[in-house]
Amino acid sequence: MYHRKHFGLSEAREMIPEMKIKISRIKDLKKTLDDIGYDINKHEYFGGFGPNGTGRYPKELEELVSLIKDISGKGIVIKDLERGLIDFPHLRENGEEVYLCFLLGEEDIEFWHSIRDGFAGRKNISEL
Repeated sequence: MYHRKHFGLSEAREMIPEMKIKISRIKDLKKTLDDIGYDINKHEYFGGFGPNGTGRYPKELEELVSLIKDISGKGIVIKDLERGLIDFPHLRENGEEVYLCFLLGEEDIEFWHSIRDGFAGRKNISEL
């Protein structure tokens, strides 16, 4: 098993309204940081002026990190900040560990995929 926490479909679906708000905010924060030239992967501005010229991280980064920690702390896997893609670890009836997949813009959890196949291998939730 890759994950200690696994979600039932109804449990994951109950979290979607909260996740939509948080993922939307993450997406906005990431865009703001990109727009000011801040590389979240390197934690620095482009141009060689140190973290941000003041020795502090942008407040947007602090909020972004806080949201990511909150979501990850619940056992949800964040896959893509820009697209708003998250996965809920789930155990199928046959014991296979898979992901219940949610992409910002979708209304509900409509797809799942194996850990190995990833997003490209998404299947309709009716096939779970």
